[in-house]
Amino acid sequence: MSSKQAPPPLPEPLRVAVADAHTHLDMQEGSVAEALEKAASVGVTTVVQVGCDLKGSRWAAETAAAYDSVHAAVALHPNEAPRLVHGDPDGWSRQGAREAGGDAALDDALDGIDALAALEQVRAVGETGLDHFRTGPEGRAAQERSFRAHIEIAKRHGKALVIHDREAHADVLRILAEEGAPERTIFHCYSGDAEMAEICAAAGYYLSFAGNVTFKNAQLLRDALTVAPLDLVLVETDAPFLTPAPFRGRPNAPYLIPVTLRAMAEVRGIGEDAMAEAIARNTARAFDY
Repeated sequence: MSSKQAPPPLPEPLRVAVADAHTHLDMQEGSVAEALEKAASVGVTTVVQVGCDLKGSRWAAETAAAYDSVHAAVALHPNEAPRLVHGDPDGWSRQGAREAGGDAALDDALDGIDALAALEQVRAVGETGLDHFRTGPEGRAAQERSFRAHIEIAKRHGKALVIHDREAHADVLRILAEEGAPERTIFHCYSGDAEMAEICAAAGYYLSFAGNVTFKNAQLLRDALTVAPLDLVLVETDAPFLTPAPFRGRPNAPYLIPVTLRAMAEVRGIGEDAMAEAIARNTARAFDY
């Protein structure tokens, strides 16, 4: 295995235990038990496992039922909705190809998410939202319909809402305002600037920062972290993606949370323990566990 594919080394353990607010264990190498053990050994004692389609959401719910340290989030990813409606013979994602099923296919999948959202171990509905990077204009109506449905499901079940917002900031904020956001709304892998962070903070939305906050070209994200209220900040891996510097390009996993958290503490000019304490409190409040 080349050093490019090799998993990064274990970081120095945190003194204050924290949670990984967004991970995809089903896309990572090795077993769930191994991933959780490795994470716990460095002070990452809780993870939120996030579904991106119906099958993945069922897996998230089953995994959360089997492990006390795992909470589930269930949803159709913003790019999944247009795939269900219009079809996707090439299957761009790890989720495989899709046949065109029209609005009925989307409705059926949403019914499945609704049923999962009722489960005790499911703490959130997400990741849902809008993605104008991968989905072109022809898929946007399906994406928006799915997002609005997920907001309604989250509110009806009293669950948090986890948002995927890629190159769609204004539209995501508009739809949240139109529908009325759930009481606990989390911007996963926050990608806006400081001005948007202030808008989110005023609305009480949580901002979850991933490993890309450590990237050289990510000054906008660091500026956003600087202005975000400390009681609305979370940390996540989005593993296996967005591995923090200096390991960018290698596989990410929940055990790398300390690398990102230490970078965030430095941006805020506070101690690592103070950052970890705030994040631990915030994540438990955001996901109501």
